[in-house]
Amino acid sequence: MAISPELLKILVCPLDRAPVRLVPGGTGLRCDQCRRVYPIRDDIPVMLVEEALES
Repeated sequence: MAISPELLKILVCPLDRAPVRLVPGGTGLRCDQCRRVYPIRDDIPVMLVEEALES
């Protein structure tokens, strides 16, 4: 089960409140402002700054 489009519309980066977008392959959510990628585990976005990878 993928992340719903409605959920993607309301999710924002917890660090700078910028919108996030799904990365190719659907493995994470990327903030274009701070360039962090938040992982998606078991179809649940992990929106914790300490879990994010900087790209």
